Amino acid sequence: MNKFMIRQSFILLLTATIWGFAFVSQSVGMDYVEPFTFNAMRSLIGAAVLVPVIFLLRRLSSEKHERKVHKTEEKKAWTGGICCGVILAAASSFQQFGIQRTTVGKAGFITAMYIIMVPFLGIFLGKKLGVRIVASVAVAVAGLYFLCMTESLRLDAGDILLMISALIFSFHIMAVDHFSPLTDGVKMSCIQFLTSGILCGICMFLFEAPKISMILAAWKPILYAGALSCGAGYTLQIIGQRGMNPTVASLIMSLESVISVLAGFLLLHEVLSIRELLGCGLMFVAIILAQLPERRAAEE
Repeated sequence: MNKFMIRQSFILLLTATIWGFAFVSQSVGMDYVEPFTFNAMRSLIGAAVLVPVIFLLRRLSSEKHERKVHKTEEKKAWTGGICCGVILAAASSFQQFGIQRTTVGKAGFITAMYIIMVPFLGIFLGKKLGVRIVASVAVAVAGLYFLCMTESLRLDAGDILLMISALIFSFHIMAVDHFSPLTDGVKMSCIQFLTSGILCGICMFLFEAPKISMILAAWKPILYAGALSCGAGYTLQIIGQRGMNPTVASLIMSLESVISVLAGFLLLHEVLSIRELLGCGLMFVAIILAQLPERRAAEE
């Protein structure tokens, strides 16, 4: 594996870490506000956090040629950002509603099923499905089962909503894979959150009764979900996916399930069972297995 792939893999692992800890903030935040309100606030915060970053990066680009490049990429950034934002708004909304209607264990397992959906969606886009990728997906699914599925497997309304969320997140990963090489990742991410925030905000006023007092009461989880999970996490996803096989990228990002369990241990003092430790181990094996073809290619 070359240095570039190692760097991209590390960025995606950092993304998974941020998202893993975000499960705690999402759970706590839902005790105060409703799904559309939570998603609208976190998305708008994510967009606001990235605005000064964009201006700083633009100021550092002192050469005229670079400024012209930025102008030519403006349209692509808006196109990619709006497309990804619409998909993200739908996926995150289905996820929030699903979490309300099922157990956390099932939510973690079902949401992470995008690791199965991404490679098979990639077939329709001309992506090759190698034997090692298929094997790594199978191992990862087994790991997620041992890690999260502690109750009897039965689909209810919440499970179906999370299945839909996982499918939409798969499209989001594919959209990021398409647009990220074409434009500036930070700018596209900012537009993505602005789009998602506006859409969720409209739904918030149409279907919910948001209260300023409750939003302020949930400021800590909303701020983490907005500044870190959205502002940092999804931006790192766009940067990290650049040049990466989307299936491998989805496998690395699915480690958020493992990290969410570790976050529960660190923050909520939950003890990992042997079953959960086995799931963590299988997930790490899947990630290593998915990287093996790239190592061999690098050696050749």
